[in-house]
Amino acid sequence: MGFKALCLGIFCVIFISHIYTPLPVNIEETWKVMALDTIVKTCTFMATCFENIGIMQYEEFISMIFHLDYTQPQSDEYVTVMDTEFLDIPVRLYLPKRKSETARRAVIYVHGGAFCFGSFRQTAFDFLNRWTAKKLDAVVVAVDYRLAPQHHFPAQFEDVLTVVKFFLQPKILSKYRVDPTRICISGDSSGGALAAAVTQQVQNDPGIKHKIKMQALLYPALQAIESYLPSHRENEHGIILTRETAIKLISLYFTKDEALPKAIRRNQYMPLESKHLFKFVNWSILLPEKYRKDHIYTEPILGQASFSLPALMDSRASPLLAKDSQLQKLPLTYLLTCQHDLIRDDGLMYVSRLRNVGVQVAHDHIENGIHGALSYMTSPFYLHLGLKIRDKYISWLDKNL
Repeated sequence: MGFKALCLGIFCVIFISHIYTPLPVNIEETWKVMALDTIVKTCTFMATCFENIGIMQYEEFISMIFHLDYTQPQSDEYVTVMDTEFLDIPVRLYLPKRKSETARRAVIYVHGGAFCFGSFRQTAFDFLNRWTAKKLDAVVVAVDYRLAPQHHFPAQFEDVLTVVKFFLQPKILSKYRVDPTRICISGDSSGGALAAAVTQQVQNDPGIKHKIKMQALLYPALQAIESYLPSHRENEHGIILTRETAIKLISLYFTKDEALPKAIRRNQYMPLESKHLFKFVNWSILLPEKYRKDHIYTEPILGQASFSLPALMDSRASPLLAKDSQLQKLPLTYLLTCQHDLIRDDGLMYVSRLRNVGVQVAHDHIENGIHGALSYMTSPFYLHLGLKIRDKYISWLDKNL
């Protein structure tokens, strides 16, 4: 019995040391953040173990966890909520009940989840979209796109673009009494990447009559060609999202080939013909000096991969790779970044690139922010940080949309 207890104790110490992440001194609600981080990393650890011993795939286990948080559409005294489809793609509509003499604003929201997980059915996203509809008296359209690895890129992009183009039709805008000049596309994390890519497509497509008035990108993931930015180094073992987890999930977005994550870990996975794209993610130029710190920029090593994945060079997957001529047509932009976030620098570089071509950008940087904070706005794990980000986002929309 004593030997078994000793073994259990050793295992617990090893396990805790494996998942424990020291928190930055400016993090608020320390114990709550620590508990959330432990839960997330424990689930990740279990998913990896199950995959390694052949019980189920990593993504299958994580998806099971996400499904526990799904909600049904429930209307209230302020908003009618319904699930429907736009051209066979699931959407959840939030329609204000208050009578309006004029056409309403509209927000199309794209949820995060690393392209592999999540849904508009998640409690936090349902709460956010319901709050948006109520506070702005706006029609909100939440999109459920196909997920990896069952569906690789560009399926996610195509689904969101299809919904947006369908919604922008004059007859659909008229049906929901939406003002075609007051439409915003929003998204968080991977949803921010999809929102940014779709906005680029819509604004540069002469065949689409109605354009987007603004885009709102909340701690977005905007590129997949450089895997060792300063924020990657500083948050390699970070809160909620680690470098290893990000590599695992971004790889599943493109392929099931295990050669890709191995190459990304070495940051030696891009082909020779991608060299011209690295000027768009050159952090030594595009990052503000305070975020470069003492990090040293080195040229990427190209042409080492044993596979060919042209999708890695596609701006629909990495909106940061869009040419200046494409960016110039983008609308008013709100972009929020978090200091303690693995993908912080994607957003910071996009702010620089948009401003360099004359796009008007409002940028909020949350010094004590962590990735995925919007997912923790509801009981039992709500963070004041998530509510703070929500309020900044809603306030900006209310003033500008």
